[in-house]
Amino acid sequence: MAEITASMVKELREKTDAPMMECKKALTEAGGDLAKAEEILRVKLGNKASKAATRIAAEGVVAIHIAADGKLGSIFEINSETDFVAKNDEFLKLAADCARLVAEKNPADVAALSALPMGAGTVESTRTALVGKIGENMSIRRFIRIEAKGKLAAYIHGGSKIGVLVDVVGGDEQLAKDLAMHIAASKPKSLDSSGVAAELLDTERRIAIEKAREAGKPEAMLEKIAEGTVQKYLKDVTLLGQVFVKAEDGKQTIEQLLKARGASVAAFVLFIVGEGIEKKVNDFAAEVAAQAAAAAANK
Repeated sequence: MAEITASMVKELREKTDAPMMECKKALTEAGGDLAKAEEILRVKLGNKASKAATRIAAEGVVAIHIAADGKLGSIFEINSETDFVAKNDEFLKLAADCARLVAEKNPADVAALSALPMGAGTVESTRTALVGKIGENMSIRRFIRIEAKGKLAAYIHGGSKIGVLVDVVGGDEQLAKDLAMHIAASKPKSLDSSGVAAELLDTERRIAIEKAREAGKPEAMLEKIAEGTVQKYLKDVTLLGQVFVKAEDGKQTIEQLLKARGASVAAFVLFIVGEGIEKKVNDFAAEVAAQAAAAAANK
């Protein structure tokens, strides 16, 4: 059996926010497999076991550029070490200029964007010079360019921490704005069920079966229960299945809203700053203690 180390327990706890002993038990049961242990905790503790995984860990901003005709646009993320730098005017200008270049020049990747001309040099030389001036590292993380089938709408929220770019066919400007705001608030994973990874559905199905089994449900009912859980999950994570945040009756889905307005969504992109990035957290007290110990040892 794989040895369950303290670092493994710590990693699972940080990811799930579950108690230490529960993490250790889950890792032991999973034979040291972190992903399987997280699944075990979700069966035992429900969705509370994944709340830490949604924490935003890095600073920076999302910038969006849309051409005047609304047919071409881009969404761009650049990261910084602190929120203080993320509010710096020069940093924000770099983000806006990069978003415009992505839309206009269509670079293949971050390396290609970094090589594009900017000012007296390139994007990379501009970034490097700003790092030297501010004294804090900053990195271009990702971008997506959209050529619209309809017309693009955008929404930036929370001091540029959340950005949405949505391609709406038909409808009007207010509908497009409402859809962008809904996406920022509800954070769908995809437009419809075809965009949800099969492994995510398999995980939801397995968890539903194990929870139902632990609750004493008959074996003959498990598959039906699991299918109901998966369908509920799809409504929660797909844009078309979600209930519109401004629905007056609290029931109208985005799919129903679009049908009523004679419109459709061709595509959308949602960026959340730092999503999936782990940020080093400094323990000031521990640093002071370590420095004191080092000073004492050098005497």
